[in-house]
Amino acid sequence: RQPRLPPRLLLHLSAEPMGDPAVAPDAPYLEAVTQKRIRIFEEIQARQALERLNIGGDPIRVTLPDGAIKEGKKWISTPMDIATGISTGLAASCLIAQVNGVLWDMTRPLEGDCDLKLFKFDSNEGRDTFWHSSAHILGESIERVYGCKLCIGPCTTRGEGFYYDAHYKDLTLNDTHFGLIDKQAKKAVAEKQPFERIEVSRAEALEVFAENEFKVEIINELPEDKTITVYRCGPLVDLCRGPHIPNTSFVKAFACLKASASYWRGKADRESLQRVYGISFPDSKRLKEYQHMIEEAKKRDHRLLGQSQKLFFFHPLSPGSCFFLPNGAIIYNKLMDFLRKEYRERGYQEVLSPNIYNMQLWETSGHAANYKDNMFVFEVSTFADTKGK
Repeated sequence: RQPRLPPRLLLHLSAEPMGDPAVAPDAPYLEAVTQKRIRIFEEIQARQALERLNIGGDPIRVTLPDGAIKEGKKWISTPMDIATGISTGLAASCLIAQVNGVLWDMTRPLEGDCDLKLFKFDSNEGRDTFWHSSAHILGESIERVYGCKLCIGPCTTRGEGFYYDAHYKDLTLNDTHFGLIDKQAKKAVAEKQPFERIEVSRAEALEVFAENEFKVEIINELPEDKTITVYRCGPLVDLCRGPHIPNTSFVKAFACLKASASYWRGKADRESLQRVYGISFPDSKRLKEYQHMIEEAKKRDHRLLGQSQKLFFFHPLSPGSCFFLPNGAIIYNKLMDFLRKEYRERGYQEVLSPNIYNMQLWETSGHAANYKDNMFVFEVSTFADTKGK
């Protein structure tokens, strides 16, 4: 028999209407899937906790960056325990640990003698983990609100915020949807949901995510010897390598930024997805400062300035390349004159190269392997009357 969700989690599913009724989730189905995932997660979690108790307890030495040594217990003590032993203030501000050079959850048991580092939000490790965990809060929110199928949700590669890709069938997201998503995220934060970790076999992972073909595809492509980890926060059980912050309450400020279309695996011939970008901080002051910075940056957006000052425009006949208007041509020529002057002063001679190349160049450079789907490719006849691209 499948255990029912605690009342506070069922509130996510049925306490109030969420979103456009035309795209509201199938609540009974979503509840059944959520219950199944949580049941399997808790069964594996209980088994692994018992295993740790049976093999753990031996004393271990934990070396801090300043050379200080703290005592702990193998498979029982966690980085959070060590931090709390130093000061409660330190424990309350640390987001992630590093154990023998490997990033480690603050609540994950230590496995033996180790070197330990602790990171706060003002470190790269802390920020990336904070935003990665915020992506899980976003994933929980969009799944609760719209019943979508979650795909991937990392922190952004530019190191500022996070996103989550999901499949919504026929729904197209825009900023009018953000209010409900933000509201759901605030609920998750208020519930102080812990980020919990388990390791699973391939068969167990496939059972957990059987209803999500995107997760199944990822699992099937993992190497046979790859350790598969699954995380839970509240009603969300997600495939993830981690690590994560201790719990959702560390995210004091959360906001959706924008939505855009994307493709599964970045391939135009695959499923069409919706991507929601977000930002979060440990306090509301930093969020307000960030939002102010974004508003100021919008005023200096070159695309808007180009139109308002009649510098250039874009047209579908030449996507990705602009048409310079007289004002823009003046600036363009001034810049070219400046560059030519710098060439001469430095002893360079100017050459002019083609704008279009045979695909062989991009295959040699590696661009074709990584970016061909986003390149403008067309068939041509060369002067030698042979076909090329």
